[in-house]
Amino acid sequence: MGPRIHSQVCATLAVVLLCMVFLDGCTGPAGHRPPTSVSGYRETGMASYYAREFQSRKTTSGERLDNNSMTAAHRSLPFGTEVTVKNLASGKSVRVRINDRGPFVRGRIIDLTRAAFSRIASLDKGVVKVEIRINGVRLD
Repeated sequence: MGPRIHSQVCATLAVVLLCMVFLDGCTGPAGHRPPTSVSGYRETGMASYYAREFQSRKTTSGERLDNNSMTAAHRSLPFGTEVTVKNLASGKSVRVRINDRGPFVRGRIIDLTRAAFSRIASLDKGVVKVEIRINGVRLD
């Protein structure tokens, strides 16, 4: 193989590898797979809540964040999906509607508004272990 062909092969391989790295970064956090069906969907993990400074900012769905509403962020559930979030330690639960994407912190599966989080745990806790169950999808 001549030096020119070798350079072209190396350049092509470099481009392919860069594309693979870029596309792998687009798949989301490691271990997270979007649900193939929302019917009967369950997920267990950690829940957190939005910081005050996010109040009134636009969510991914285009709505303004209202920390007094019963809404939440999930990485992949469709907007309008209504879920029950149950605190596994206390047994308390709250029903919320997905209207944003996130959280993008390893180990967390849902970000609740402050009002929703306060129904299942003290805001002092910050993060609690929960189970998410789908109630249905509301198409506004």
